[in-house]
Amino acid sequence: MKTFACALLLLLLAGCSSGLRIDRSHPSANQDSRAQFVILHYTNASLERSLALLTHGEVSSHYLVGDGNATVYQLVDESRRAWHAGESQWQGRTWLNSSSIGIEIVNPGYTDTPSGRVWHPYSEAQIEAVIALVKDIVKRNGISPRNVIGHSDIAPLRKLDPGPMFPWKRLAEAGLGVWPNATAVARQQVYFDTNPPSAAWYQQQLARFGYAVEQTGEFDQTTRHVLAAFQMHFRAQRFDGMPDAQTAALLQVLNTQR
Repeated sequence: MKTFACALLLLLLAGCSSGLRIDRSHPSANQDSRAQFVILHYTNASLERSLALLTHGEVSSHYLVGDGNATVYQLVDESRRAWHAGESQWQGRTWLNSSSIGIEIVNPGYTDTPSGRVWHPYSEAQIEAVIALVKDIVKRNGISPRNVIGHSDIAPLRKLDPGPMFPWKRLAEAGLGVWPNATAVARQQVYFDTNPPSAAWYQQQLARFGYAVEQTGEFDQTTRHVLAAFQMHFRAQRFDGMPDAQTAALLQVLNTQR
């Protein structure tokens, strides 16, 4: 009797589970990938420590590019949200964990010495691995090259990674990201040398490009942090957050190239 009751229960459960019928023959054209951005970081830690933090700590990323032979580790499936961006904003979108794929690169970041801050370079193997990985990601997800950005771009008040040693121009030459035309920048710089723009102009142009910056009309501390993030991305040799003709020209050209 007990055996019969168990068999009956299993049949009832099977009937419940098979009762749902889903017709998937009418997919909507109005959709795109969850991932709209690729965000690059450095770990500021060794490979062993990075793996521990990103798999058992309070943060995570979709991928980790190691040092040495630059092995690429996938830590989170792209369909799921990783916790790498934190409080962030780009092009008006906030909390970008939900709409981005995060790539961490093993790199110490910087060392403060008595003679100043020393930034650590990326290896050739790492850069080649990053380019190959990002190419694959943007192709599969239909991500715009303009949306390959750094942690410092989306959180300029609190983050510096991937730092001034990251070769953004090289990525842009590979079709990943953007880079200003040098001739156009030189031409615009001549104009801005004698016609320096206002703080409001810089704020408007930074916001147009994608940065989150309040439109205060003043060169306040927040605006200088955002300007420094922009400079570190497109003029890594000097990113002091001070407005100048070259920075204005870079902004003007990049927004015109849009």
